[in-house]
Amino acid sequence: MTFSKTPRFIAGAVCPRCSAMDRLRVYNEDGKDYRECVDCGFKQEQHIQPQVREIETRVNTSQEERKAQEQVVKILSPDDNT
Repeated sequence: MTFSKTPRFIAGAVCPRCSAMDRLRVYNEDGKDYRECVDCGFKQEQHIQPQVREIETRVNTSQEERKAQEQVVKILSPDDNT
């Protein structure tokens, strides 16, 4: 994940130095991602790239995969003695 060159504020983010909320912005400069506080001047290069894994849903899985995951169940009524 690479941020845009245009600084963008991150809603709900808290500065690790001054604890100001909603004052951090992220941007990309010279191929490196940074976060910066506009209140106290804190600036840090982002080294950790998040591992994004898409949650499996019926929209992003094939029909064959869904069929393989289906299970047949037998519904029993209370009157059945089997």
